[in-house]
Amino acid sequence: MKCRFCGTLLQDVFLDLGSAPPSNAFLTADALNAPETWFPLKLFTCGKCCLVQVAEVQAHAALFPPDYAYYSSVSRSWLTHAERYVTGVIPRLGLNRSSLVMEIASNDGYLLQYVAACGIPCVGIEPTAGTAAVARGKGIETLERFFGREFAGEFVRERRPADLIIANNVLAHVPDINDFVAGLAMALAGYGTISVEIPHLMELVSKRQFDTIYHEHFSYFSLHTVQEIFTAHGLRVWDVEQLPTHGGSLRIWAAHERSRHIQTPKVAALLTMEARAGMLDADYYQGFQAQADAVKNGFLEFLLKQRRAGRKVVGYGAAAKGNTLLNYAGVKPDLLPYVMDASPHKQGRWLPGSRIPVVNESRLKADRPDFVLILPWNLREEITGQLGYIRQWGGQFVVAVPQLEII
Repeated sequence: MKCRFCGTLLQDVFLDLGSAPPSNAFLTADALNAPETWFPLKLFTCGKCCLVQVAEVQAHAALFPPDYAYYSSVSRSWLTHAERYVTGVIPRLGLNRSSLVMEIASNDGYLLQYVAACGIPCVGIEPTAGTAAVARGKGIETLERFFGREFAGEFVRERRPADLIIANNVLAHVPDINDFVAGLAMALAGYGTISVEIPHLMELVSKRQFDTIYHEHFSYFSLHTVQEIFTAHGLRVWDVEQLPTHGGSLRIWAAHERSRHIQTPKVAALLTMEARAGMLDADYYQGFQAQADAVKNGFLEFLLKQRRAGRKVVGYGAAAKGNTLLNYAGVKPDLLPYVMDASPHKQGRWLPGSRIPVVNESRLKADRPDFVLILPWNLREEITGQLGYIRQWGGQFVVAVPQLEII
């Protein structure tokens, strides 16, 4: 296997999570009677560009089918994050009614709805039919395509280059990173801006966030590696922000090399921070397996202890990261009888691999469990506020990453 960016032969294993089905491949009742396909979930570190990556074991389109079950608007905190971004980016870039905003992986229109409300022309690029249909219902033009060189060329010929291209939490989902970034450069206006949000690999390592690893994420990035990729395609990183979202993310601002944007001191500062942390050295990526195993073992010990004591633990949030944790730990319905989720697109289905049923919140109120395990730990504040009533019967919240913690 070779690095998907620079072509270097991959030899250094970053993490081996065994095998698992795709994390968003939720099961219907009929599918429970059929076998599931499990794929290896093994990550490597490129010794040249430091890109951490998983092998492409399933076709890209198969991982994002028409009935893809992730809808961004389910999370109120994510909507707030999107609205704040739009409120800030319009004056920062001087966007107006003559501008064109493109969002790649626009999902259900969670962000572009705020752009459209300001009267700024916008278009979403979203390959999954269900989420695209919801976006259109909000009045957002949405094209059902995967993004890359071919699409970018067609778009520019038929319309015009975009003044702002937004790509939030999609760079990791791309198997052909060179095709994608080359497409960004093609679709961007001469003095336009690209805004990319990605989970920061430094945060993943330092906070033992191994559950954010799943087949739909092909790559895991440092700013150093993103800058190398963008530079190879004629793009220049001119600013970066560190965000709390998804356990610690980066918002990277880029433009064409000839752009008038002046690079801020934050770019050099973060590159220096990464280098000082050791992210350019092979030693930094070794030993992560033991950390992931420690998290898994602590989680299993907790579940077994509660079962022996006759206490009930249920889950909240049928998130992809939760499926990675449950499948790596081998958890089944005997230890976690069900998981609640606010999305009607997931309710009435079963988690891939573990086959734990997904139910609505009314089940929680009826059962009054002792513990609610928050699987999307990055939303712990939102969820503990929403479900705070469990404390009325002595219920407690628990998270498993970066270590087991009873809240």
